[in-house]
Amino acid sequence: MRTLIIIAALALLLIGLFWPVVSKMPLFRLPGDLVIEQPGARIYLPLTSMLILSVLLMVLLRFLR
Repeated sequence: MRTLIIIAALALLLIGLFWPVVSKMPLFRLPGDLVIEQPGARIYLPLTSMLILSVLLMVLLRFLR
């Protein structure tokens, strides 16, 4: 369990370091991702992206078991 938490923390750290590159990937601009723009505020709801990431993580974790 500790190793899983350490791996997750390292993955989040790497994503944070490479965020300028990661944010330009087409994964975060899929149809179904909602962007609400108002004067002075932008709300981004990545529904489709999170569903795809959830399925990929589920398959990966089942494969590693």
